[in-house]
Amino acid sequence: MSDEVHEHCGIVVIRLLKPFSYYQKKYGTPFYGLNKLYLLMEKQHNRGQDGAGIASVKMNIPPGHTVMQRHRSTATNAIEEIFSKIHTHIEETRKKRPEKMEDIEWLKRHIPFLGELLMGHLRYGTYGKNKIENCHPFKRQNNWLTKTLAIAGNFNLTNVDELFSKLVELGQHPREKTDTVTILEKIAHFLDIENERLFKIYKDKGHTNPEISNLIAENLNLPDVLHKASKRWDGGYTISGLLGHGEAFVMRDPNGIRPAFYYKDDEIVVAASERPAIQTAFNVAWDKVKELKPGHALVIKRNGSVSEEQVLPPGEKKSCSFERIYFSRGNDRDIYRERKNLGKLLAAPVLKAINNDIENTVFSFIPNTAEIAYIGMMQEIGHQLDLLKEKELENVMAGKGDKNKLKKLLATHPRMEKIALKDTKLRTFITNDLNRDDKTAHVYDTTYGVVRPGIDTLVVLDDSIVRGTTLKQSIFRILDRLGPKKIIVVSSAPQIRYPDCYGIDMAKLSDLVAFQAAVALLKESFKDNLLDELYEKAKAMNELPKEKIRNLVTEIYSHFTPDEISAKITSLLRPKDIKADTQIIYQTIEGLHEACPDHKGDWYFTGNYPTPGGNRVSNRAFIYAMEGKNIRAY
Repeated sequence: MSDEVHEHCGIVVIRLLKPFSYYQKKYGTPFYGLNKLYLLMEKQHNRGQDGAGIASVKMNIPPGHTVMQRHRSTATNAIEEIFSKIHTHIEETRKKRPEKMEDIEWLKRHIPFLGELLMGHLRYGTYGKNKIENCHPFKRQNNWLTKTLAIAGNFNLTNVDELFSKLVELGQHPREKTDTVTILEKIAHFLDIENERLFKIYKDKGHTNPEISNLIAENLNLPDVLHKASKRWDGGYTISGLLGHGEAFVMRDPNGIRPAFYYKDDEIVVAASERPAIQTAFNVAWDKVKELKPGHALVIKRNGSVSEEQVLPPGEKKSCSFERIYFSRGNDRDIYRERKNLGKLLAAPVLKAINNDIENTVFSFIPNTAEIAYIGMMQEIGHQLDLLKEKELENVMAGKGDKNKLKKLLATHPRMEKIALKDTKLRTFITNDLNRDDKTAHVYDTTYGVVRPGIDTLVVLDDSIVRGTTLKQSIFRILDRLGPKKIIVVSSAPQIRYPDCYGIDMAKLSDLVAFQAAVALLKESFKDNLLDELYEKAKAMNELPKEKIRNLVTEIYSHFTPDEISAKITSLLRPKDIKADTQIIYQTIEGLHEACPDHKGDWYFTGNYPTPGGNRVSNRAFIYAMEGKNIRAY
């Protein structure tokens, strides 16, 4: 998208099901798992550039050796930095102790992260500073392996304050009030209770302590632990975890807001945030990679058995549609088709806006994530042009048509050009407010000589418009240099009207240009007293339990049609000093659902939040906007 907005984060979990000697013999290396972890993290690098982290568990090693290891980095090249350290250790061993490179058990004890269980995380921080302490995995160490825990996730909870209070009521003293620490401590608390429950059972049966440790590892009820820990969570999440005794899990929220996929064969179990990463890393077909069901956890036992267990009752599936529009890589089979359909559905309003004058229109897109939707739009425009050609040909053959018109029509083809070029060295971020306008004005450059000044209309497709800052400060101006008669910007996503609270960095209502447009329309129509009324209602409602809160912000938009808001957005974003006429066309909500029928999480467009906490966040964001507070609503 032209406005750079991010989502956190990406996860990987790997469980090797064979001895290291198996991978040494078949693949020529005992580091097969580490190699795959690196590949899967690189293939999901799009999901987080603020930092990365990995953790591993070495199974069945004697006391005195480290079982769980973790390394995190906030370096610019975090993935490379992490794996370079591991590679350096391996190469030093190869030079100093070459005889040990064939001793698998020795390698397992002495090479960092050479474990049967591996977990990777890619971070984009929507909350908190970019410090090493904020990087996943988060770890809880204990001399009891069944109490040792590391977690990493792609999530955001809306009710951290409530959950923090519950931990305090339990007698705990949490070190931070963040959703990551809260989740870690919640799981750890019920993990302790489960350990104590099993310890008492086996102690009463006369087992020794070493025997009890092994029995707990075999019989720990991890789904029940996750159920008890998560039953009050409100948010979107995919959370992965490793336990010191060799058990692992990947858990998904009841509405399936955040994505999770997994694959299993007789050599490996792997889970990740994106399906194509697994397909590429293991060369497996699309249908072999399963989607983790909402409200379920993929549980990998110490003995290697794998099951998908229900942890919470699944709700209505509301998978994030922004994953389809923008965040996930477009090489997924379904996402590619959906993005093409988003573009296809925009062809009709675009043709209407240019009065079907394809001959005098140049079509392009704003790099790079809009390219697939652009392909779909252009294919449909080409199809509509072919229908016109067919109709005119039939008229000529029937003696009713104009041969000159047909000849001209047959020679007409959509003019597709690469217009907008992004300078990646001039990145801007939603969290970086200093000097943003100056930087934004130079993020893009343009291709000269392809637009006929004063004649051509220029249509540019973007995948979404959030703030509109880049459009106003950069894109409209650089496109206007080409001298087009009209500039039409097309968004493959609908108007973004509400804040996100489940992991996308769109937490401030006042940042959203659709909200700014609606407020401007209210003031122009002398209805701005509605804002004050809703402000008082929102403050009063904020004290209620989250289940009783409704999203009051929807009332602001209810007074205007989408077209009226689009027109006002165009007015707000059009620089006063450009010459071309301008128009912004948005995808419709109906079009979004038609293109992405299985991913109906559309709360940022409609205000229909899948959890009660979303309504609270939306109202709080409105309160902050009215009070002029430039702070997040969660």
